[in-house]
Amino acid sequence: MTSSEHMLWGDRHQQKDALRQRIWADLNQAGLTVRDPVGHIPNFKGADAAAARLAELSAWRSAQVVKCNPDSPQTPVRLRALQEGKRLYMAVPRLSRKKCFVELTAEGLREKGVPLDKAATMRNALIHGNLVGFDEMQPIDVVIVGCVAVSPDGGRTGKGAGFADLELAMMAEFGLVSAETCIIATVHDRQIVENSELPLESHDWPLDWIVTPTQVIETHTQHPRPSGLDWDHVQPDQLKTIPILKQLNKGRSIPGLDV
Repeated sequence: MTSSEHMLWGDRHQQKDALRQRIWADLNQAGLTVRDPVGHIPNFKGADAAAARLAELSAWRSAQVVKCNPDSPQTPVRLRALQEGKRLYMAVPRLSRKKCFVELTAEGLREKGVPLDKAATMRNALIHGNLVGFDEMQPIDVVIVGCVAVSPDGGRTGKGAGFADLELAMMAEFGLVSAETCIIATVHDRQIVENSELPLESHDWPLDWIVTPTQVIETHTQHPRPSGLDWDHVQPDQLKTIPILKQLNKGRSIPGLDV
């Protein structure tokens, strides 16, 4: 996240913003990330080990269709999905296109002569994958989200821009996720905080599982999932910069959100 983006999005929830700053500083001081984590989904050391633990979950093993965030710490997750023959959807960064997901399959990549480990990176996924809209996607079995902090009751926060919640809400609108869709985060152990430190709001999508390099936590979350987009929580900057939100908003009248 650039400094301008952080100024735009970072103060929507002061408690979460303070928590993100604390986690970034802790990871940085402890040398637990590949690069400075501030402003990013932390590229934590041990991401490969976390992906390996994820692959042992029955929800992952049975999944045929996986949606994963584009951030670096989830590159090993995307690679495993492709290696195991799963259909992979990756969000276009910042949802900056109307067709805001990239679809990748091992079969399609091999036909193009693209190595799977190459295609698993964000940059090459955008180059070699196929852009798709919600109406072209298959229902999702497992969603992997990148987080800055998580809590054992299913709480999660990313960088503060709200993209993960928007993606899930829009997928729910199109019938692509349901109550049975498993939502999982891969993080470092130091990114886990107390439940009281990470409040869940009505528009938040809670985690079912937390996977780290050393452990797997089932949250047994009691927080209800949103049924779709909560337009009361759509921000003016989101509507201005995310094309699919503009499209979905056609015909609606939302005070303060007209563009």
